[in-house]
Amino acid sequence: MKSENPPWRAILSQSIISPKDLPASIEADRDLLQEVTARYPMRINPYYLALVKRKGDPIYRQCIPDIREISEASGVEDPLNEEGDSPVPGLTHRYPDRVLFLVSSRCAMYCRFCNRKRKVGRDSMASRESIREGLSYIRGHREIRDVLLSGGDPLLLSNRELSSILTDLRVMPHVEIIRIGTRVPCTLPQRITPQLAHILGRFKPLYINIHFNHPDEITEEASSACNRLADAGIPLGCQTVLLRDVNDRPEIISALMQKLLTIRVRPYYLFQADPAKGTSHFWPPLDRGLDIMAALQGHTSGLCVPHFAVDLLGGGGKVPLLPEYMVERGRHSLVARNYAGKTYRHPVSD
Repeated sequence: MKSENPPWRAILSQSIISPKDLPASIEADRDLLQEVTARYPMRINPYYLALVKRKGDPIYRQCIPDIREISEASGVEDPLNEEGDSPVPGLTHRYPDRVLFLVSSRCAMYCRFCNRKRKVGRDSMASRESIREGLSYIRGHREIRDVLLSGGDPLLLSNRELSSILTDLRVMPHVEIIRIGTRVPCTLPQRITPQLAHILGRFKPLYINIHFNHPDEITEEASSACNRLADAGIPLGCQTVLLRDVNDRPEIISALMQKLLTIRVRPYYLFQADPAKGTSHFWPPLDRGLDIMAALQGHTSGLCVPHFAVDLLGGGGKVPLLPEYMVERGRHSLVARNYAGKTYRHPVSD
């Protein structure tokens, strides 16, 4: 196997992990933010930091710590009850035929709204032992046909480590689908080297869900990374989180979804922000998401319209949410409201 391309490692090694090391151009109370990072780790690599244009802009809010992370009491540590549905450490088996498998504890940038901020950035989140246990569990449960690799970020593993995990999964006859959840093409696109794309392309059917939240994240580098993965034959989707004062306006979400298609990434989910402790300043009203979905429908291509969903508190799973289009339903017809607000009667069968 060829050695890994060094530039992405060099960029990652230059990450800022303490507020006192933020450049002078970043306006922030560094002493106050030290209190935040004592509880919730910080990492911002130089590539992503360079996307910040001004204090409080959408990129700033996603990566710079905020005192409200520790001053506001709302939320719960494990909002989706991942630990409660974990038969072995680092693996959540909630749905009958699929599992969530944490294989990395690190990310290229620690998002301040993360629903796993209780554990991300800590070595205990994923270890060689927990990965061995997880693989053993999957091997022993033949009802599992779909495995989602997550973390942390799986694509921060070395080529060798990632290839080893994928090989172990692919030889299990009952595992039909492998998925990877990653933010690396957005936050450290230099990691998507030709070697990595070639390795991932060997494990089809493999699907990658990328996490972009704002059009400003779709840079030339991010575009090249996504196109490289698509060229390797890997279907790409995007899971976006709706965040207050980051992307909670129709024109921002519309622009993001349209730009995603130009880099061969299909909009998949738009999530209401999870109620994780330390993230309440990111939570938009639920109606805002419904209004955004109504603004997308009919005003842009159907390919640009993601599923709007909430992942229910306590581990209830994902539930899709839709604006109210049906006004009235009778035995032989329904009255529906279209994207322009006009109502139409449509015949239906018994």
